Amino acid sequence: MNRRSFLINGSLSTAAIYSAIHLPASSQDKKLKVGVIGVGWYGMVITEAAFKAGDIEVIAICDVDTEHLKKNADKLEQLQGKRPKTYVLYSDLLDHRGLEAVFIGTQPHWHALQFIAACEKGLDIYCEKPLAYDVNEGLAMIKAAQKAGNYVQIGFQRRQSEAFAKAKSLIADNFAGNILQIGAQIHYNPILQDNTIQAPPESLDWEAWCGPAPKLPYSPNIGHLAWRLEKEYGNGHLVDWGIHHIDIIRNIMDLDMPSSIYTTGGLKVLAGKITTPDTLTATFNFESVPLTWQHRLWGSGELNPKFNNGVFFYGEKATIFASDRRIVIMPAGKDQTQEVLDIPGKDMAVAHMADFLNAVKMKDKNLISCSIEDAFKSTATVQLAMISYNTKAMINWDSQKYSINDNPQASALLARPYRGKYKRPMV
Repeated sequence: MNRRSFLINGSLSTAAIYSAIHLPASSQDKKLKVGVIGVGWYGMVITEAAFKAGDIEVIAICDVDTEHLKKNADKLEQLQGKRPKTYVLYSDLLDHRGLEAVFIGTQPHWHALQFIAACEKGLDIYCEKPLAYDVNEGLAMIKAAQKAGNYVQIGFQRRQSEAFAKAKSLIADNFAGNILQIGAQIHYNPILQDNTIQAPPESLDWEAWCGPAPKLPYSPNIGHLAWRLEKEYGNGHLVDWGIHHIDIIRNIMDLDMPSSIYTTGGLKVLAGKITTPDTLTATFNFESVPLTWQHRLWGSGELNPKFNNGVFFYGEKATIFASDRRIVIMPAGKDQTQEVLDIPGKDMAVAHMADFLNAVKMKDKNLISCSIEDAFKSTATVQLAMISYNTKAMINWDSQKYSINDNPQASALLARPYRGKYKRPMV
């Protein structure tokens, strides 16, 4: 077994040591002391989910936008009766005395450096998806987590969907017969911000926000909330939103990573407004079944809009369409009737965070519902699809060496150069 394969599939003995000494036995009765890195929109979504899920106290927060800091320090003081200490730099937050865990809610291009620094402090981590901006960052994060032996949960909340769990049960019970094809899609029309180049808000340190990524001229259309469709920061709709479906498909079908990926598409309608494809088709060739992803960020989507967002499992005996809270079943054969199952389910963000908090407090890694190793596979899968799109080439993936075969141009995109003073973590 080579080193990269060991990183993904193996474990280190330090994990057991860490589990034994990390928290005192009485910690289950205490509030977990948490720091939040990035208190913009989604950083606060996962933090508020944590308050609903378990006993936590946010003792420190950081953000490079001082408006975020003030507004959400005020909000957290109202929620918990204590005001957290505020920092601009995550490195200062990680030195805060008494910290036990961190939530990372920043943009993907910051995840690797912040995550690895938290591992070096021995902290437990809840990190939003995608795991990293590029493939080799993800490998470096796995290496750091395995060395630390800490508790890590990655934010693939669809693993908590009762509708997707029902789909998994139906497929496992052979209700649909052999699944021979899978399709996934999320069509929608994004609401775009102003893309006029301008000075950033006075409260925002744009240099620090860009960090190791390229520093583009600021516009609201690539800053807060809107960065997802900017190539240098979010890498597009498939990597930002579609990744949830790719992850839950892997989970339902017990898939590893695809052996090859081919992606086509382009900017058909939104050219000049965004820098990632508004039209995309990606084919992932997994060992047991092919999966096709498509999205359109324009038009009306499907003829029936209830199928705009979800996953189709095409079986010999039936087709199953699954979304967050609904299943539609269409048996094979003539004159069949669709069966619609509405499955409201639980708050997925709260349930996913609860798994992490329980794992930390009970010192039980079996309670983690999305390990970093598995999150890497889902994240790398969509990253490779975008490499295929950007190089206009079939990507042949070696899942033992974690490398692209016979394509130097594509291989170069596994690790984006860092900017300025920032240094890439070593794999």
